[in-house]
Amino acid sequence: MSEKIKVRIAPNNPVFDLPVIVGIEEGLFEKAGLDVQFSATYADREKDKAEFPVMARLKEQLFDTGCADSYNVCEWASIDRLEKGERGGDIAALRAAVAAQAIITFDETLQVPRDLADVPVSVQELTGSHYTTVQLLESALGAEHVKIHAGGLPQQRYADLKAGKVRAIAIMEPFISLALKEGAHIIASAFYRGGEVISKDLTDEQRKAYYDAENLAVDLINKDFYKYAHHVAAHAKGALEPDELLKAFVRYKHVDYYDKTTFGRAYDWMKDRHLTEGQSQHSTFVAN
Repeated sequence: MSEKIKVRIAPNNPVFDLPVIVGIEEGLFEKAGLDVQFSATYADREKDKAEFPVMARLKEQLFDTGCADSYNVCEWASIDRLEKGERGGDIAALRAAVAAQAIITFDETLQVPRDLADVPVSVQELTGSHYTTVQLLESALGAEHVKIHAGGLPQQRYADLKAGKVRAIAIMEPFISLALKEGAHIIASAFYRGGEVISKDLTDEQRKAYYDAENLAVDLINKDFYKYAHHVAAHAKGALEPDELLKAFVRYKHVDYYDKTTFGRAYDWMKDRHLTEGQSQHSTFVAN
């Protein structure tokens, strides 16, 4: 029996990692000849702090130091991290999770995006919550009236909102469902995808085997979402039951390979807003 190829994954939030979790749990990667495991726990990831530079956060560190072969992060951040990192890698695909970021509040005076003019929205800087907030509000307010407050991980942003430390936050599941359950309302939301950052050490055949298995996991999730919803709800630490997780704010589809045209649009958008240094040979980030 040939030895299985080891693939180590740096953890992101469970809502984004669910196809990997299911692929491991259901033995789909093993059947594909791969030994896929997470290189750290979610508890390890929650030790990240808002004041950490992005490259000092767990998932970026695990990949950059060679302790992980892959991780997923929002599309824009996948570009940013490869540009800032010391280890080479590719954006091999758009991830299987298609998730919403929603701007949430308990403040009844904030109802529509225009109400957020000059109101700080708490995000985790240079992550999906940051980039999508800018995209959501720029057209409604004008860039000069979009105000960003540097918040922590999702659970910290939600705790700050409940404590009245901030008036509005950008958040994803399970915290959208939790916020709605607890009386908050949505001001605006948008769906987005992420990039699968993957080591150049994996061959094309190994990448294909990995994504084929992940796509089978997507099929299982779509067949019976609530069989696996407990993995996502667990991020709320008991405040939300799995059957209270709303299906409206996340969906899963087969991964799509990333093309240079899509990359170029994202990269140009980032450059226009000074969200990238714009100095790298960025086209080399896209896997063939």
